[in-house]
Amino acid sequence: MADVLLALMRTLANLRERRIWAYLLLPAALSFVLWIGLAFWWLRELVDWLIGYPPMSLLVSWGAVWLAHMLAWLGGWLAIFACAYLTASLLAAVFVLPLFLKHLANGQYRDVAAMGKDSFVAATANSLVATVLFIVAWLLTVPLWLIPGMALILPLLLMGWYNRRTFAYDALSMHATSEEWRDIRRQYKRPLFLLGLAMAVLAHVPVVGLLVPALAALAFVHLGLEALRRARGGAVVTIEGERL
Repeated sequence: MADVLLALMRTLANLRERRIWAYLLLPAALSFVLWIGLAFWWLRELVDWLIGYPPMSLLVSWGAVWLAHMLAWLGGWLAIFACAYLTASLLAAVFVLPLFLKHLANGQYRDVAAMGKDSFVAATANSLVATVLFIVAWLLTVPLWLIPGMALILPLLLMGWYNRRTFAYDALSMHATSEEWRDIRRQYKRPLFLLGLAMAVLAHVPVVGLLVPALAALAFVHLGLEALRRARGGAVVTIEGERL
């Protein structure tokens, strides 16, 4: 838990920088404009489609039409929010996280040598796979949301997993070797998930939600590079005779 708190505190400290805010706002603004525009044309059709499937269709057959429509509209807006979050997460992982990484690697983590592979293709593929798996899991667990409490717990757990899967690898791919990444993923399994879960909780705060993917990217860079620094004993690594 201390590792998570340290990453969050350093993330908050970075919010004093104007450049950081520019990076935070970009994916949120693009995602908001895109999905509010799509919702204007598409939400009514989505609600009508949801009415035809359980549990809404069952409620209609039982005469609780008002409840079916309320749940369908709620489900429609939740779907819009999830899509907006996923879009912002993809933008943050693919385009914004490398900017955070460069900024922090040249500052707070200058002593952590880049010994991994800087692969735009690998980072993009990782984010796309995580998104597809999240969508599949989200659809498969929708019926469980009728269980009291599950409508709150399941989305948080899924989003926590999604944050970890999306940002943890990208935050370390350029600096950590394959062996170092495997060790950190094993040793920091709980802190990585807890950080993802903390970001998932923050994502449900009105207005702030769409800023969370970029905030998560920044926090995972802090957690990942600090973990790598500790794994290397806090020493400055030398490659081919150069002090890094």
